[in-house]
Amino acid sequence: MTKRTDPHRTLLLRGGEVHSPADPFATAMVVERGHVAWVGSEGAADAFAPGVDEVIDLEGALVTPAFTDAHVHTTATGLALSGLDLSSARTLTEALALVRAHRTAHPDSRVLLGHGWDSARWPEQRPPSRAELDEAAGGRPLYLPRVDVHSAVVTTALLDLVPGVTDLVGYHPDAPLTGAAHHAVRAAAHGAVSARQRTEAQRAARHRAASLGIGTLHECAGPDISDEEDFVALLRLADEEPGPRIHGYWAEPVTDEKGARRIRELGAAGAAGDLFVDGSLGSHTAALRDPYDDAPHTGTAHLDAAAVAAHVTVCTEAGLQAGFHAIGDAAVGTVVDGVRAAAERLGLARVRAARHRVEHAEMLTPETIAAFAELGLTASVQPAFDEAWGGDGGMYARRLGVGRARTLNPYAALLRAGVPLAFGSDSPVTPLDPWGTVRAAAFHQTPEHRISVRAGFTAHTRGGWRAVGRDDAGTLVPGAPADYAVWRTEELVVQAPDDRVARWSTDPRSGTPGLPDLTPGRPLPVCLRTVVAGQTVFVRPNE
Repeated sequence: MTKRTDPHRTLLLRGGEVHSPADPFATAMVVERGHVAWVGSEGAADAFAPGVDEVIDLEGALVTPAFTDAHVHTTATGLALSGLDLSSARTLTEALALVRAHRTAHPDSRVLLGHGWDSARWPEQRPPSRAELDEAAGGRPLYLPRVDVHSAVVTTALLDLVPGVTDLVGYHPDAPLTGAAHHAVRAAAHGAVSARQRTEAQRAARHRAASLGIGTLHECAGPDISDEEDFVALLRLADEEPGPRIHGYWAEPVTDEKGARRIRELGAAGAAGDLFVDGSLGSHTAALRDPYDDAPHTGTAHLDAAAVAAHVTVCTEAGLQAGFHAIGDAAVGTVVDGVRAAAERLGLARVRAARHRVEHAEMLTPETIAAFAELGLTASVQPAFDEAWGGDGGMYARRLGVGRARTLNPYAALLRAGVPLAFGSDSPVTPLDPWGTVRAAAFHQTPEHRISVRAGFTAHTRGGWRAVGRDDAGTLVPGAPADYAVWRTEELVVQAPDDRVARWSTDPRSGTPGLPDLTPGRPLPVCLRTVVAGQTVFVRPNE
């Protein structure tokens, strides 16, 4: 699966295109002791060749920094790779047929696990009923979270494994479960996964990431997402086995130094990630200022500004990153109000230096964008969400109306304001797909929110490192970690949504290194090799 190499060996890569701000025309790179030692021209590479342990002929391939996926659920991603995937189901009938086929193919599974259904795309415009699922699953326990993982449909047999579930908030007799009821059934379903299955799922997810040129994953875990055993096991696996780096976030409110110390003892980079201020638009649980267009309510708020302020204050004082999941405009406003209150108490400079982050941050206003910039908040965002659910005919427009939907995911406005961006997938909500993610941002379905391919690429490489407090990585310059990927791709261009910028930037005198043409319909680059800290963690077979 992977080809292990000694990270202490000195390598010379030459005969390709090296994407580096150190030299926009570089064709070669030297890697030594897990770091980039030199980047430059083919002629200068001749001087290095006699003194290296290995010379790799790139044969015209492109070398870029490895991608960072800034929001992933690793175990769930691995389970989805081998489990029941309903994302391809075009109708409710097809989805139920897939459940039946999966049940037959897995006669020994204690609990059947699936993911990815989205009734908003089905002509029936409704999720499966409890009775339909009971029949399709043959009376066995079955857990099927909606594509956004903020609600789920389950069978009666799974409910029977969760005493008292019918009394929990979010329980509905014949509708998707949300809130506490959803968390309880998810815990029961995942509790049926053995330690061996979990480890294999984590390996599968890391291998898939490596095969796509991803060198770092930000694991967004927490008590409402997974469990401590799963989180600690993942961090241990990443330490012991080659593969993408894991930066883990544990989403639990911190109220004192003891709580902050426990976050550190878990090995987490911060008390951040999916610390829920609200839910999701698809499940009608994102917290809005005004009611949904297709439901007579404003969603669900889980934290208020005082709770946000308390969490940010303790984390800042303890030197920990804080972060929150916030999608709706009311939820984003709550985060801004809470972080500002913490800044008023501790001083703006201390809060900015902590680089707190907000996951998703979809429904922004000019005022909240300005506040993100003022408070130094990183927007950890998922452009594939717009590709999946944006546009005037998409799910966002059905939930919010076309006018409000067109305001979502305003990447260009965030960049203009100076807000740091980090791109991710929220896998398995949307798949690991870094070049597809950059393309989704560059060709956003709302044109005024589009950004250049270069800006999107930066958000998906250097932006992920900056989101964990590292400014010395995510780019191929001397001294940076040797995290890189080698790609087979077509002609390199400088691509921006504004044609005037694109025409100017392609002038060789601009000194702007090119990137693959990501115009929709064109083939995406193919990863040939992925290297993390100088160690090869993926090589495409027969290459």
